[in-house]
Amino acid sequence: MQNSPHRSTQSPSLPEDSLGYALLAAAELVAEVGTGRTLTDALAALWDARPATPPGVRGAILDLAYSTLRDFGRQDFILGKLLAKPLQEPARSLLRVALYRLGSRPEAAHTTVDQAVSAAATVLGGNFKGVVNGVLRNALRQHDELAKAADADMVAEHRHPPWWIRRLKSQYPQDWRAILAAGNMHPPMALRINPLRATLSETLESFAEAGLAVRELPNGALLLDRPVPVSRVPGFAEGCVSVQDAGAQYAADYLDLDDGLRVLDACAAPGGKTAHILETADVILTALDSDAGRARRVIENLDRLGLGAKVYTADCRDLDRWWNGRPFDRILADVPCSASGVVRRNPDIKWLRRSDDIARFAAQQADILEALWRVLAPGGKMLYATCSVFAEENGDQVAAFAARHPDCRRIPIGGQLDCQHLPCPEHDGFFYALLEKVA
Repeated sequence: MQNSPHRSTQSPSLPEDSLGYALLAAAELVAEVGTGRTLTDALAALWDARPATPPGVRGAILDLAYSTLRDFGRQDFILGKLLAKPLQEPARSLLRVALYRLGSRPEAAHTTVDQAVSAAATVLGGNFKGVVNGVLRNALRQHDELAKAADADMVAEHRHPPWWIRRLKSQYPQDWRAILAAGNMHPPMALRINPLRATLSETLESFAEAGLAVRELPNGALLLDRPVPVSRVPGFAEGCVSVQDAGAQYAADYLDLDDGLRVLDACAAPGGKTAHILETADVILTALDSDAGRARRVIENLDRLGLGAKVYTADCRDLDRWWNGRPFDRILADVPCSASGVVRRNPDIKWLRRSDDIARFAAQQADILEALWRVLAPGGKMLYATCSVFAEENGDQVAAFAARHPDCRRIPIGGQLDCQHLPCPEHDGFFYALLEKVA
């Protein structure tokens, strides 16, 4: 993503409930990502500056910002065809957001152009008003020609950086197009039932009464036909259900749990897998996270569900800081990674990541595996997990670790040593490998 200088806007003199307001706020967020800032940090700053933003307006801003970043790459290709020279921010990102909305809402093209021009005039001045108007109207007039040209360009067609596309083509010669397409989708919303507080039949009945269509997936996850705010999810506040991607819900089952085991969740935040482990078996669980704020989220999630664990703020590699010398029977090593399998939920990632980041993640993962192997009991099992689709973080990482450790036995999952769930309409991308420490 091109890093362009821009000036952040203050509260614009546009009606807060107008499309122009949402377009401009979303443009500010996209522009911030262009400077290298994460979308999470940019959003936190925006809400701090505008704390009274109504929920509906927030939702519109979020949808435009996230969707524009999922679509990013195509808009800049089109702007390259329509602009004689590059625009500074936030004008360029205002056009990015408006182009996304023209493509997704063609029936509202007149409103989109009108509101984008109003936003430009209010904050950017008369010169930019004319540019925005001219570019968007030319985009509409030349739509078919521009779409054909964009579909012939690698980045514009797939909306991912060139290095990312090449890596997937090399590693997944049959599936790379589907993986890229999944990364550009709106993410699904899946739920996990807390069996300590609700049954499947009770949950399905409550969803039917609420008018929410849901279906059960093979691993027991419930998939909503369309995402809704958690405030509309029956039983969420009461701890009967949790929001968790269906792919993430494999972890507790793969870990081969049983009552009474000592279990470590080594990189626990935000606590979804931690809670699922406790819902699955009556275990003695320790949860770690290196960030205090994220560790608090684990505690909050467990409290909502009526579950308990020992939660510590600590880097799992720093054994002297947290380990009391008693080995664990099971370890979940849900390690930091490129998050390439969940990019549709974090669309800024594909533009902030660099190719050499993968090697740095792989080195960190190797350090974590070495540390955790020391605290695993003989005969114990460790589930290595990532939300990545890149082999360097997944199969290659596990194979190298097993080669270094004669006491490591790889246990097949579903008949395969490497369990790679690729992103698809039903779930995100996750990798799992089960390792046993030979006694």
